[in-house]
Amino acid sequence: MKKKLIIDVDTGVDDAQAIMVALADPGVEVLGITCCFGNTPIENVLRNTLRVLQVCNRLDVNPGYRGCSEPLLARKRHASDYHGKDGMGDVPDPDAPGLELLQKKRGVPAMVKLVNQNPGEVSLVATAPLTNLAVAIQLDPNLPKKLKALYIMGGNTDSRGNTTVCGEFNFVADPEAAFVVLDRYTCPTYIAPWEFSCRNSLPWSFCEKWLSQNSNKASFMKDITSLSMKKAQSAEYQKEITEGRGFNSCDTYAMAAAIDDSFITESEEVAVTVELEGRFTRGMMVLDYMELLGKKHKAIVMKTVDLERLKMMFMNSLK
Repeated sequence: MKKKLIIDVDTGVDDAQAIMVALADPGVEVLGITCCFGNTPIENVLRNTLRVLQVCNRLDVNPGYRGCSEPLLARKRHASDYHGKDGMGDVPDPDAPGLELLQKKRGVPAMVKLVNQNPGEVSLVATAPLTNLAVAIQLDPNLPKKLKALYIMGGNTDSRGNTTVCGEFNFVADPEAAFVVLDRYTCPTYIAPWEFSCRNSLPWSFCEKWLSQNSNKASFMKDITSLSMKKAQSAEYQKEITEGRGFNSCDTYAMAAAIDDSFITESEEVAVTVELEGRFTRGMMVLDYMELLGKKHKAIVMKTVDLERLKMMFMNSLK
């Protein structure tokens, strides 16, 4: 049987990479893609998602549902300094599909309906702020019991932020939503945190080979990643963020884990929550190693992965 996925995105460059990896895998069935604000405002997220589906010739995949446009309580923030103002490297695309192709049903009800139609079979891959997921559990409190698993790109383990002093972007963009999801989604939960993705980044030599493939997909990816690649290769970014190791496609780690059960080679199980009140630590993921929180549900936090498998997924996604 194919693995059934719902993908919740704020489509910037790394979300695009994750979507393309999923669509290229013959063992995966993408039931739907729900969109959320995040890397860029929701209108751009919707447009970017359609652009990815178009280049993959997969506009048949319930082409995007409009989800939440702002956080539950936090002030809005975006990642235009890294992904570009439009979230996809600010590359003009006169042939971009129009938003009329979007599903009419809203993103959160669509997510709930798709899970209820496939109880116990759906893995939810969340690569955006967790607002849609937090609202979904308000609509259906039993939703986590019907999920096969939840895969999240977000949070951090070493108090090392990429947006605030101690906070990773997806969790900082909506800390209350992240708190709700980590507290109430009791299905098997896998987390690809920020520092982990930095330590498992892809060599620049591989990226050159990956983007030099002779295909429309490769040309598309080369164009949209140009801005973020330059940013990622800057001396300042390499020193402070990825420790000089290579290109970090954050969201794709959560996707790869959802697709391939053996992708994760080392992990730890620990109860997690999110700090909501700290001046410097709001949005930071907290790991309860001393089990002081009394939480029964523990998340599986990724530590190392099979990079050769990831490279193969990346290569196949652009063929």
